[in-house]
Amino acid sequence: MGRLCETEGLTPDQTDILDTVRRFVDERILPVATELEHKDEYPTAIVEGLAELGLFGLTIPEEYGGLGESLLTYALAVEELSRGWMSVSGIVNTHFIVAWMLLQHGTEEQKRKYLPRMATGEVRGAFSMSEPGCGSDVSAIRTKAVRSESGGYVINGQKMWLTNGGSANLVAVLVKTEEGADSVYRNMTTFLVEKTAGFGETAPGVHVPGKIEKMGYKGVDTTELVFDDHHIDAEQVLGGTPGRGFYQMMDGVEVGRVNVAARGCGVAMRAFELGAAYAQQRETFGKRIADHQAVLFRLAEMATKVEAAHQMMVKAARKKDAGNRNDLEAGMAKYLASEYCAQVVEDAFRIHGGYGFSKEYEIERLYREAPMLLIGEGTADIQRMIIGRRLLEDYRLAV
Repeated sequence: MGRLCETEGLTPDQTDILDTVRRFVDERILPVATELEHKDEYPTAIVEGLAELGLFGLTIPEEYGGLGESLLTYALAVEELSRGWMSVSGIVNTHFIVAWMLLQHGTEEQKRKYLPRMATGEVRGAFSMSEPGCGSDVSAIRTKAVRSESGGYVINGQKMWLTNGGSANLVAVLVKTEEGADSVYRNMTTFLVEKTAGFGETAPGVHVPGKIEKMGYKGVDTTELVFDDHHIDAEQVLGGTPGRGFYQMMDGVEVGRVNVAARGCGVAMRAFELGAAYAQQRETFGKRIADHQAVLFRLAEMATKVEAAHQMMVKAARKKDAGNRNDLEAGMAKYLASEYCAQVVEDAFRIHGGYGFSKEYEIERLYREAPMLLIGEGTADIQRMIIGRRLLEDYRLAV
């Protein structure tokens, strides 16, 4: 390892975990990632290895069968996984968000029911906010749950962009429940929907049409989720009380943005590694291209961006671990890391010249993966809105 992306103040346990993940990436992910990505093949063997390492339960407390690690540990593990193949990090990310939401907002019965099996990977989580007609405008969702005569609910509607939509068997779904609240944000409820893994009719009234074809971020299944008179018990309301779904989901998205920042750091780090290696191997005009000032300056800028994004991501994670509000830091980290990732990947692509356009070279895969980070967990423009509003709260003029 070089000097980039070092994190000060880690415990011996954190260091051991990250060393283990790094070895796993080098030995089990990097050698097969590009081949699997080009085939758009789900990485079954890799996922089984992640379960063996205990990564599905990394942040789940020991009392529920997990390792009880911090958000920082998780983010650094995601950074390492993304250095190998970003799709693998996506498989654990939505699972992590659902576990986080259960831990922070679930009833004790819900925690006992799901968290121990989530820790082993037996239960795999996905979460769902977006719909075909709305993305970042969460208030515009139309999927609706109405009370049934049995005391439960009936859900109808269509959700979009579910990572792990096919492979997951527990989905945290945000829907509207018109229960008389005076705000649209208090008319939303999160339901814990159980289904079988796979496509087609995965539960009564729950249909997963199939994988959405994407330009990158392949291997991991991204799907729609269609509800047609799906009956669900009131006990499946996250936290037991309807009307709190928006705030529960925003809490999940907040830690999810730290995750996206970590992914950007990992992809950017790999792009820098590839660019630095190629620049020392390729020769033009009688010397290595790394010895040409233009390429050397490009490498310097890439490394600086990688390091800056990493430190911002670490700060956001530590802020949340300390029990503090971190929407400002998470927004900054996500915005900075995703933008820098796209720039670093493009610079590595330029260093590779014509070979960067060839599927034989890994940078071609990274070039198609990086754009997803610009829109995942809220677009760059949404991040700027969040950052700006929070800054004005702190720097408001006295009247």
